[in-house]
Amino acid sequence: MTDGNGVVSTGSTHRGVTEGDLPAQLLTELREITTRYPQARSALLPMLHLVQSYEGRVTARGIEACADLLGITAAEVSGVATFYTMYKRRPVGDYHVGVCTNTLCAVMGGDAIFERLKDHLDVGNDETTEDGKVTLEHVECNAACDYAPVVMVNWEFMDNQTPESATRLVDDLREGREVRSTRGPRICTWREAERVLAGFPDDLADEGPAGGPASLLGLQIARERGWRAPGDDTRGADTRAAQRSGVDAQTSMGRAPAEKHLEESGADTAGEDAGGKKEDS
Repeated sequence: MTDGNGVVSTGSTHRGVTEGDLPAQLLTELREITTRYPQARSALLPMLHLVQSYEGRVTARGIEACADLLGITAAEVSGVATFYTMYKRRPVGDYHVGVCTNTLCAVMGGDAIFERLKDHLDVGNDETTEDGKVTLEHVECNAACDYAPVVMVNWEFMDNQTPESATRLVDDLREGREVRSTRGPRICTWREAERVLAGFPDDLADEGPAGGPASLLGLQIARERGWRAPGDDTRGADTRAAQRSGVDAQTSMGRAPAEKHLEESGADTAGEDAGGKKEDS
């Protein structure tokens, strides 16, 4: 049911719906997400991200709406929302700054970065600055160990950070300056990023580089030394012939995307010596 202000009531009989109604557009888009999956309940994860994009966190009324649309209980939705750390039950600032403090990043300076930012922002872990701009959190491995220590802003990489560079980063964010991720697009707000995670693209996917010299070093060495993946001798001659045909076809169409990016990025001379050691920046 829609009222004169375009707000939709979920029609839920669950407790908690009386906390308020949800925007009509949110309900429409939640229903749209459920149509993407053969089984509607598979849509729960992106639905919760969409709730966060509107509400700034996973709210009780958002949980009730997801439960109603999926035909499951609010307890089941809440169980998911409290299991995964990307779902927040407290309001998040415009920029979620996650400092990796897992083993390698910690050793390379992640712990020092986190301590500096806590002091600089005057917040603790998973807390938001008074101006509502930055939420700081120490996070687990972001699978970017080749660029340790790593900080993420709304899940975009900021590589090879130091306490000083991380401090400048949060100051730029708070003052409204444009910030671009190291391997990705310009930084949007947390709510905008949550909408992308819900499956509504912002057309920034191809903005900025997706890879870098450190990630492509193995490919570079393999090319220089003529290394190829070993064949499986248990496969028949027909399979090997088909593989060779596929390689020939790929060669005729040009270099593989990763190799093309390697050359374009200048990774062959990107501050790495023959032993793979990085030059000091």
